[in-house]
Amino acid sequence: MTSATLVGLQSVPGLVILYGSIVKKKWAVNSAFMALYAFAAVVLCWVIWAYKMSFGEKLLPFWGKAGPALGQKFLTKQAALPATVHHFHNGTEETAMATPYYPMASMVWFQCVFAAITLILLAGSLLGRMNIRAWMMFVPLWLTFSYTVGAFSLWGGGFLFHWGVIDYSGGYVIHLSSGIAGITAAYWVGPRLKIDRERFPPNNILLTLAGAGLLWMGWAGFNGGDPYSANIDSSMAVLNTNICAATSLLVWTWLDVIFFEKPSVIGAVQGMITGLVCITPGAGLVQGWAAIVMGILSGSVPWFTMMIVHKKWTLLQKIDDTLGVFHTHAVAGYLGGILTGLFAEPQLCALFLPVTNSHGAFYGGVGGLQLLKQIVGGGFIIGWNIVVTSIICVVIRLLIPLRMPEKELEIGDDAVHGEEAYALWGDGEKYDSTKHGFSSDDQTLHHKASSGATQVV
Repeated sequence: MTSATLVGLQSVPGLVILYGSIVKKKWAVNSAFMALYAFAAVVLCWVIWAYKMSFGEKLLPFWGKAGPALGQKFLTKQAALPATVHHFHNGTEETAMATPYYPMASMVWFQCVFAAITLILLAGSLLGRMNIRAWMMFVPLWLTFSYTVGAFSLWGGGFLFHWGVIDYSGGYVIHLSSGIAGITAAYWVGPRLKIDRERFPPNNILLTLAGAGLLWMGWAGFNGGDPYSANIDSSMAVLNTNICAATSLLVWTWLDVIFFEKPSVIGAVQGMITGLVCITPGAGLVQGWAAIVMGILSGSVPWFTMMIVHKKWTLLQKIDDTLGVFHTHAVAGYLGGILTGLFAEPQLCALFLPVTNSHGAFYGGVGGLQLLKQIVGGGFIIGWNIVVTSIICVVIRLLIPLRMPEKELEIGDDAVHGEEAYALWGDGEKYDSTKHGFSSDDQTLHHKASSGATQVV
């Protein structure tokens, strides 16, 4: 419950604050609201049908049977993931079913906040132009047909779980999927206005840091909770998480200084995020020195793809991925999964994984096969998300536009929500004097009040 609360705080208020402050002022309310809405919508969908599709009885090799997780009889019994019993090839049991020592209600909520943050991360690719009504349709559809497949396949007892693909805490299930789905959805939604793409300054960098801080500290629950108990693996995961995040932040900042001559605060936040994402697939399975190596690579490889490759690859330039979620989550997540296939330590793997004798290629033996499993497992998540996200967007587009109308794009929050983040006018928004200004009588009263206030001062 503590870990679940920490992960929940990463989303609300963490990413709500980060999204609301890292975007242009006219999109602050809409960006924050997309995150808040996704969190609430996922909670309801999760307990009605999606939890059991992710962690319930097996329906297909990649999907569980849908059903509600609401009854007292179900929620008060000991937590259990029925499809996680793992057998040897001869049919004898190799690893028993996962049965943590707390009620099923705790398991349902813990897994719920992971599902919620995945949709919120995906939203980062779509800020500043997606029709909010289309987003309301997208959230339950993507949760149902994409997230549940990845979660069951890798965590709930699906075919990748039993094959031995390692995803300690969501490098594939959460970050790779949100990054790939995000850039895919961004393609179908279309770009922001040209003026917004050219100039999109954060409206409050200090609040961006506050949101990023909640995200970083909340990752103790993100990676520390996945062994389902406070144990050796949990402790290793939390320490490695902070080591990798700190290293990645420093490397990203150094690269900014070397190539752009200034340390960027937003760049530091990006480096922090890529470090947190990269360590996630193997947080409790690698040694501390490996976490430093992963931090060096997570601070440099996504930096290279974002700052160099993105600007030279025409396809990436055509797709408007608002916050660069493809680089910070898809690239960093896949990188972390592959590096886990290299550095997963045998004794740590024995504490956590269902497939015995698993370890990374660095330790010899069957480690090379583990690396192959990581590459193939990531490939499945990439392929599934491209196809399913595209189908969902096309279906929604038949019913409602994915992109806001031009008038709403010009005005921003006030046109979409009738609300603004700050009681200030400017930043290039379209100004409607009949809506925002004073009438002739009100103007006289306003000038008198202003004059009086000046005299008092």
